[in-house]
Amino acid sequence: MNWEELLSLKRHGDTLKRLRKEQDETRLGFEVDYDRIIFSSAFRSLQDKTQVIPLSNTDFVHTRLTHSLEVSVVGRSLGRIAGKKILEKHPYLQKVHGYRFNDFGAIVAAAALAHDIGNPPFGHSGEKAIGEYFLNGNGSKYQSVLTEKEFQDLVDYEGNANGFRLLTRSREGVEGGLRLSYATLGAFMKYPKGSLPKRPTKHIADKKFGFFQSDRQAFVDIASDLGLRQTRSGEDISFSRHPLTFLVEAADDICYTIIDFEDGINLGLISEEFALEYLINLVKDTINTKKYNSLAYKEDRLSYLRALAINTLITDAVDVFVKNEKAILNGDFEVSLLDKSKYGAQIRDIISLSVDKVYRSQEVIEKEIAGYKIISDILDVYTTALIRQSEGRASNYDKLMIRTLPEVYRHTDSTSYDILLNTCCYVASLSDRAAVHIHNKIMGKQL
Repeated sequence: MNWEELLSLKRHGDTLKRLRKEQDETRLGFEVDYDRIIFSSAFRSLQDKTQVIPLSNTDFVHTRLTHSLEVSVVGRSLGRIAGKKILEKHPYLQKVHGYRFNDFGAIVAAAALAHDIGNPPFGHSGEKAIGEYFLNGNGSKYQSVLTEKEFQDLVDYEGNANGFRLLTRSREGVEGGLRLSYATLGAFMKYPKGSLPKRPTKHIADKKFGFFQSDRQAFVDIASDLGLRQTRSGEDISFSRHPLTFLVEAADDICYTIIDFEDGINLGLISEEFALEYLINLVKDTINTKKYNSLAYKEDRLSYLRALAINTLITDAVDVFVKNEKAILNGDFEVSLLDKSKYGAQIRDIISLSVDKVYRSQEVIEKEIAGYKIISDILDVYTTALIRQSEGRASNYDKLMIRTLPEVYRHTDSTSYDILLNTCCYVASLSDRAAVHIHNKIMGKQL
């Protein structure tokens, strides 16, 4: 893979190449990507989607929206610092093509801003709830009318694949979705493969999947145009990651490691003394002890340590990225940047404590259980109504339910796979509270 192709400014529908040196510096193409994402309705819905604590009533807890904004800020720093070093190693990128270090920051920031845009309500349990409906719930009856890969798209429903669909899916009069640059879409594509084969290697790019079968061609077109290295061909096509994806992933890893931990402290799930000890272990080489001891309030001490920890991990992640640039460009770097971090032990300690005290807390478990029931019931009502409508046997109740859907999700003149996937994507688009509201109406609890 080479940087000239990887930094493509091309957008869906372009017939001529967009050259970096011809860009308007006041409104760079990669920065337009950021604007289009942040003004999209899919991004706005993240303001009421769970990061860790579903339906929390406290202002302390991060939503998907605040998390995404924070990841984009960290991603911008990672991209700029790494970009500066890459341009020093490959000066022709600036001298011949006009690329600047801010370009790398803008690409990573935009991709990071969108990294959770396809996630369903109720956190990662939302993905599992959709899959469970088709694997062991009433949705299992549809397996006989789907191909193996189509069914796998549903039983392993993946927020990353839905995110790609949201960013690129054409609708009547809207070609190419948000029409983002291919460089930003490439950096967004965390798992450049389909749902099958499942986890064919231990390579991190094979951990999950990044496109539904309905979006396969769009994915292949973008990956090919960027010059991503093809790792499998035929029906099971897959590619190596775009190098900047590793920086997007690092930004996400840094934020959830430190900030989910911070949420646990603010919620009282993790004691301050215990937590501060873990953070201090991470920043002991950079902490100003005098300044730290002068801070009278817990919030200020925590904020100081958080800033130091994030900066420490940014510097370390860039070092790993630059040191392994050749392997990354060759598609041979098989783990995340933080997996190679010199602070690996401290990161594992923090994550282990978060898992024990936050992710598995009673509040989270109880609300995830409720989320399973809510998502299953909504899916059952709408898939039943839409499939019956496609077969010409919809009941009056089915027709009433279909009328409650946004128009883009009502179409039944397509395959069963398209109808079922489209319904899943509707459920995934709901905020936590919207899902609860719809469920209450379905159950007759709210008029």
